[in-house]
Amino acid sequence: MHHFRTLISALLVVLPLQAQKPATSLSAAKIALTDGLDAMQKGDLEAARRDFERVVKLAPQVATGHAALGSVLLALNQLETAVSELQTAHRMSPTDLAVDLNLGHAEVGLGHYDAALAAFRENAKSANALPLSPEESLAYATAFAGTNQVTAAIEVLRGALQAAPESALLNDGLGTALAQSGDLAGALPSFQRAVVADPSMAKAQLHLGAALLMLNRPDEAIAPASVAAGALPKSFDAQLQLGRALSATHRDTEALEHLHRAAELESASQSPDALYALALALQASGDAKGAVPIFAQIVSSPRGSFSRGAALTNYALALVQTGDAASALPLYAQALAAGPDTATLREDFGAAYLQKADLDDAIAQFKAGLVLEPENAHLHYDLGLAYKLKDNLASAVPEFEQAAALDTTLPDPVYTLGVIYMQQGKYPEAITNLRRATALQPTNGDAWALLGGVLKDSGDATGAAGALRHAIDLQPDQPSLHIQLAALDAQAGRAADAAAQRKIAADLSRAAMSKQRAEFALKSGRTLLEQNKLPEAIYQLTVAVTAEPDLATPHHLLAEAYTRQGKAIEAALEEKQAAKLDEDTNHP
Repeated sequence: MHHFRTLISALLVVLPLQAQKPATSLSAAKIALTDGLDAMQKGDLEAARRDFERVVKLAPQVATGHAALGSVLLALNQLETAVSELQTAHRMSPTDLAVDLNLGHAEVGLGHYDAALAAFRENAKSANALPLSPEESLAYATAFAGTNQVTAAIEVLRGALQAAPESALLNDGLGTALAQSGDLAGALPSFQRAVVADPSMAKAQLHLGAALLMLNRPDEAIAPASVAAGALPKSFDAQLQLGRALSATHRDTEALEHLHRAAELESASQSPDALYALALALQASGDAKGAVPIFAQIVSSPRGSFSRGAALTNYALALVQTGDAASALPLYAQALAAGPDTATLREDFGAAYLQKADLDDAIAQFKAGLVLEPENAHLHYDLGLAYKLKDNLASAVPEFEQAAALDTTLPDPVYTLGVIYMQQGKYPEAITNLRRATALQPTNGDAWALLGGVLKDSGDATGAAGALRHAIDLQPDQPSLHIQLAALDAQAGRAADAAAQRKIAADLSRAAMSKQRAEFALKSGRTLLEQNKLPEAIYQLTVAVTAEPDLATPHHLLAEAYTRQGKAIEAALEEKQAAKLDEDTNHP
């Protein structure tokens, strides 16, 4: 709406000069102009539009009438009709620079960047050039960027910022142009200045979050992305960027909430690049099933800026992650044909064959990957695993040893070697590798348990007891660990400690048996209730309650069974007990 008042003033001057129109029409046009101007000042754009349409009808040969209507239509974002009116005004008054600016602004909104540049340049080359508002400067820069003249766009915005350095709109625009030129580090301060100038500007917050993500600073990206997603709950990009930031910081549950919301927001209309980012983020957050249909859409759509081979590989990997290796194999073959041939592709291809228990083809893929990257520790481990599954330990062990030597931070090779050496009775080698496994992965309860067992069989009672206690801390519900520790305590003459460990083991065993009995009785009771065999269902559900007194579900089902029998008091008692157990579960 910049220069709107100038247009109205000009129109009020011009109208009396139109001798060809009856005086009554000119008088009515003046009244309509005044009413339109009042409506504009009150912010009532629709009323202003109606008034200016009346002006054009009463004085169609007056250029500034069309200019005024075009300006209001631009403000209402009715861009096609705005362009039509402004073009009419330009033909009638080709030297009216305000018309040129409004026309350029409207053409940018329609994506007609060449036409927009022509209009803006009319003003720029004039000796009486009008100063551009921040909105017009941004539109001018957008026209340059839209015609791949990003450097010119940056120059326009930097010039505009000299007059309005605190403009959030201009700072965000400059950041966008710099990012488009590939200068993310330079764009970041502009986005930061934009959100400081106007924290409520959701677009700037979104751009800041996206830039921080691209600069691998996801922790910092969460705050601006959260602001954008909160302000723009129906924005695909806002939900996607917040989901990606949360996923990158391993807040997967929260990430999936926003990624799923993004997937619901007209994803079919998004660019392949945006959809690819969504699919990758879903996959990284653990929702391979949700990623699969999006990957399918991507590989069947026009290619984005990403590699088709990479898209096919990730699509295939998502299928493997959902257990569908059969569908993944042809996709891996297509990815291999599309190229490039990489060790990662070969590793994933081999993993799909492993899932299908096709060990020979898996081995062939892993070997092909090692031709490309002979010192890839993961491929050596995968190859060793395939050999182990074929019971070819002579070939498997060297691969595991090489994997462990190439990457001393990997816990899987040394753990697997520890298991193999234990099974072969090579206790010193087993102990060495299991100690390395527990050092690399202290939370691996199985490794601690195996280490404890091997140390016990090797005669190191003290070391065995320590390892078993570590295992018990991590897996307190395993009766076998307490039994082994009890044997060590008894051997050392600690009778009371041994008795305590045996009691714990016995209690855990009884609890496990009670749980199994409760699960069986609950399943039977539910089935009998569905068949309306009420006495039999009540008996089984009562068994379930006796076996697992703290389980609410059998009480709920008992209440339903008693209700069907017409036993309201019994039903109410069971519902009361179930409600109490539900409350205890939700608020322990």
